[in-house]
Amino acid sequence: MSTESTSIDRMTTETTTTERADAAPRRRGYGALWASVPRELGFLILTMPIAITGLALLSTVFFTGLGMIFLVFGIFIVVAALYTARGFGMLELVRLRWAGRPAITPPRWERADREQGFWRMMLAPFVNGHYWLYLLHGMVINPIISVFTWAVTVVWTSVALGGTTGWIWQRFIPESDRGFWLHDVILDWVFPGNTFEIDPIVGERVFEFILGVVFLLTLPFVFRGLTLLHDVIARGLLGAWRSEALEVEVAQLSASRGAAVQAEDASLRRLERDIHDGPQQRLVRLQMDLAAIERKLERDPDSARELLVEARDQARETLDELRALSRGFAPPILQDRGLAVALESLALRSPVPVTVEIDLDDVALPAAIERNAYFIAAELLTNAAKHAGASAIRLRVTTRDEGAAGHWIDLWVTDNGRGGASAVPGHGLAGLDERVRGLRGILVIDSPTGGPTSIGAHVPFVPLAPAAASGTA
Repeated sequence: MSTESTSIDRMTTETTTTERADAAPRRRGYGALWASVPRELGFLILTMPIAITGLALLSTVFFTGLGMIFLVFGIFIVVAALYTARGFGMLELVRLRWAGRPAITPPRWERADREQGFWRMMLAPFVNGHYWLYLLHGMVINPIISVFTWAVTVVWTSVALGGTTGWIWQRFIPESDRGFWLHDVILDWVFPGNTFEIDPIVGERVFEFILGVVFLLTLPFVFRGLTLLHDVIARGLLGAWRSEALEVEVAQLSASRGAAVQAEDASLRRLERDIHDGPQQRLVRLQMDLAAIERKLERDPDSARELLVEARDQARETLDELRALSRGFAPPILQDRGLAVALESLALRSPVPVTVEIDLDDVALPAAIERNAYFIAAELLTNAAKHAGASAIRLRVTTRDEGAAGHWIDLWVTDNGRGGASAVPGHGLAGLDERVRGLRGILVIDSPTGGPTSIGAHVPFVPLAPAAASGTA
């Protein structure tokens, strides 16, 4: 019971944390821009020193290795330059994240499905386009862009701070003869032929203050624009390609489909074995009893009557076993009255008392999810009744909306038995884990020796539209 609550609380906390992290970049308003100024200023000020350092290091190592490419160790030097470019690129991604930009998914540097030998690892950067893009970013693009953004940052910050505070500290600096006053130039340009008589010191201080205020008010927009420029370039050159994300998704879907096929195959083989060992043997015995009855019906009616009683018992037991096996298929009550009623009926048939708690939040579940949830609950209740030695079982089924993560159904079965349950290959919980993974879900098993045992199946699903749900019903 405590494990179930802890797991649910943990998932709720992680969801809340994720939502808060995702909500931070979506804040709007001028105040939010100012809140990000310190981080963006730190990012922009450090950009050019890091970029120039990267340019000097990368160009030295790369061109040294390129000049010795016909020698064996020249290849190693070029590879070192590519790995160094990868390091500077990853640093740029970390700095952008620290500056408040959404995380950029890094490339897949190593392929898990490929054998990793020494020469394969050594020569892999030559055939991986990401390394060359990182080298291009570190040697050409980032140094050029960083010089521009660093210069704009320094100039904008200097004018903003110097203009708004100049009236304080400029009085302590001796005035020298000037060839012109900037405020006079601006006034003559705005008002040609004016005859304004303004004290040059006062006019210059006022003009510098107004200019500083303008630069100070626009400073958050400038910093955000310069940071976005670096972010766009990094997403284009340093981020993972969409084809890689699709490749990962295809691999996950293939694995899930394989797990589902294996789980279905295991279920069919188990059903075949159960029918062979149970009803089939009883039907063979029933056939033999009927043949014996036919032979004794005329010469020994009393003995035939006794065999009829035994045959009737055999038929009744065979029917009971077939009913028990048919629970492995979707029962009519599930199709007619829904998952909640089907689970309550399943709990009533358990030899161990089951407490049922169902809260589906009026979410329309797909038929496949209802059917699999019913099978999972039936398997867990059967395991608890047969193997746990429990005197009480709790079945809890809920749904939750995780926002961007989609909808999930959580099914928990908790018993007060002896514990020690585990997903041993070839046994029930292992097959159940394959079924849940085939649904792209997670099976959680917590069963310390001595109990209690808590097993939870968490499965994602897409709710049915109201029209589709009513049509299904």
